[in-house]
Amino acid sequence: MAPTESKKRLALAIIDFLGSSLKDGTLTADDAESVEIAQSCIADTFKVDPTDEAAVKEALGGQSLANIYSVYEKLRNKSTPQSAGAGTQETQESQEQQPKAGAPTPESDKLKSEGNSFMAKKDYAAAIESYTKALEIAPANPIYLSNRAAAYSASGQHEKAADDAEVAVAVDPKYSKAWSRLGLARFDMGDYHAAKEAYEKGIEAEGNGGSEAMKRGLETSTKKIEEASRDSEPPAEDLDTAPGASRGGGGGMPDLSSLASMLGGGGGGGGMPDMSSIMSNPMFASMAQNLMSNPDMLSNLMSNPRLRQMAENFGQGGGMPDMSSLMSDPNLADMARNMMGGGGAGRGQ
Repeated sequence: MAPTESKKRLALAIIDFLGSSLKDGTLTADDAESVEIAQSCIADTFKVDPTDEAAVKEALGGQSLANIYSVYEKLRNKSTPQSAGAGTQETQESQEQQPKAGAPTPESDKLKSEGNSFMAKKDYAAAIESYTKALEIAPANPIYLSNRAAAYSASGQHEKAADDAEVAVAVDPKYSKAWSRLGLARFDMGDYHAAKEAYEKGIEAEGNGGSEAMKRGLETSTKKIEEASRDSEPPAEDLDTAPGASRGGGGGMPDLSSLASMLGGGGGGGGMPDMSSIMSNPMFASMAQNLMSNPDMLSNLMSNPRLRQMAENFGQGGGMPDMSSLMSDPNLADMARNMMGGGGAGRGQ
């Protein structure tokens, strides 16, 4: 038996759900290959084309499979079980005479108006009570649900607001106010991706590019997502001192770039001398080893005014300094002995 059109739409909804689960982070990138295989198998078996945007849109009706199932979970325990004689003609006729679920009545509209009045007075608890009574008469009415969602949001009950708004948009995906209430509730819950999705759906429902309020909601949600992405990146200072970075710390290699800058930068044209020839000298090799084991020593070296003056003269083309006169400074001589292992001063514990 070939799949029915209804089952084909369900297959497209499942394929869309699997793809969305990768995009929203429910599944990881490691699952991508398995998901793609599953999507391909479902598409081949049910003879559907997931790249056909019109067919996918028709299958979902402006919703997602996750939202549709979420509504089902909320409503499945609210239905009244039929009696044993529900299949009789009398029972069927009785049911046909009753108003459809969600259909407003004069009494329910009166309760809605009362709720609106309480909202104007900022008496949110009374407004919620009035909307709830209206929903008892007209269950799942999207207008009543949307209004109660607004009251829940105003009173800080954002999860309940989201629940009501989700049911409202499931009942009437074209009701843009419900999408707006859902976007606000999700935003207040800190779920900015879901808020962005709700505002996008609301703009689509409104048509003509959407209202200014809906566009502001979308813009604000998008900014929050971008801010969260930036905040997840470590600041430059953390990157600079991370293990393996060039800067010294914790007994590692000291920052030799500052020493190179003191000596006039890179080689050539009177600049930095050839490091390979310098390090072949046992004296300088010993000094380098001591510097690596004691990063504080280099800091002390940089703070010496004689050395800094020497570096400035050398960087301005003054040539290499007279090392004999330089080492006549007792402080520099003592520092040199420490660097070359001649004394124990300045070593870390």
